[in-house]
Amino acid sequence: MEKDKQTLKRTMSSRHIMMMALGGAIGAGLFKGSSTAIDEAGPSVLLAYLLGGIILLFIMQGLAEMAVRNKHARTFRDLVQQSLGSYAAYFLDWIYWKMWVLNIAAEAVVAAIFIQYWLPECPIWILALIISIVVTVVNMLSVKLFAETEYWLALIKITVIVIFILCGILLLFFSFGNHTAPGVSHLTDHGGFFPHGAGGVITAMLVVIYSYGGTEIIGVTLAETKNPEKVIPKAVRSTLTRIVAFYLLPFFIIVSLIPWNQVNSVPESPFVIVFKMIGIPGADHIMNAVILLAIISSMNSGLYGSSRVLFTQASDGRVPKIFSKLSKKKVPVYAILTCTSFLYVGVLIS
Repeated sequence: MEKDKQTLKRTMSSRHIMMMALGGAIGAGLFKGSSTAIDEAGPSVLLAYLLGGIILLFIMQGLAEMAVRNKHARTFRDLVQQSLGSYAAYFLDWIYWKMWVLNIAAEAVVAAIFIQYWLPECPIWILALIISIVVTVVNMLSVKLFAETEYWLALIKITVIVIFILCGILLLFFSFGNHTAPGVSHLTDHGGFFPHGAGGVITAMLVVIYSYGGTEIIGVTLAETKNPEKVIPKAVRSTLTRIVAFYLLPFFIIVSLIPWNQVNSVPESPFVIVFKMIGIPGADHIMNAVILLAIISSMNSGLYGSSRVLFTQASDGRVPKIFSKLSKKKVPVYAILTCTSFLYVGVLIS
């Protein structure tokens, strides 16, 4: 009976996992960090994102293969322990946990800054506190609520990118009113395709790898996914091509429509610039909202991932057993509360 009480419930379906993998990689790094990557590499940023996508392919295919071979795995640690040993697996768990708990604290403050765009008089710490409470409640109630929240947040982000791609293609190849279609001339007009040489591509890879981060979160969902040995490989196969497409196509449109050396000269996201070019009213407000949702989605996933790592450590007796206790909804409440405390540290700092 006690053993059953400490077992996480498998409530995540294939659609949840697929959207988590997609949504995890489509975040602020794409919407906000795109300017930095373009400034470093110019049009050759396309090559950087293609190379990053290939690296992601190898990582995620490896994750899928290990998930098939280890049907009882709960997190990354269970996947790598058989190959690398218990110490490496244990070290990986804590590195991943540390990354997320620090990240969610920083993102709470960043999210508050984006909300302050609409509420300039409201102190950042109050906004950060509200966001932190919302993210905590979503994770505390049930796994299904968390999965559904991530599903819809990811769907919103993907919808915006699809609209962006369609608008961009229209602007690139069709002239109307005062707009003249530039085609692909901007790819080579301003210093060539490699304005900063190969070094620019390598430097941009720092932003690229950061942008693709988040996809691996599905490796933490193994214990709460229905038929993970079937669902994870399917999600990896269908997700990888879409992730690369959602990065390569938008960046192709951005560097083709806007001279690369002008992208970083304006404070707005390149996505806002393109939406304004086509005449969409309130483009800055739309993208501010989308970036805000992307950050909240990342916080949501980060709290989920870090709490599950702490839960499995407690289940194996490596940390106090209290962190393995589950609520009636099969949610590790003490692990979540411990990880969410870092959110409130971020609030205090802000």
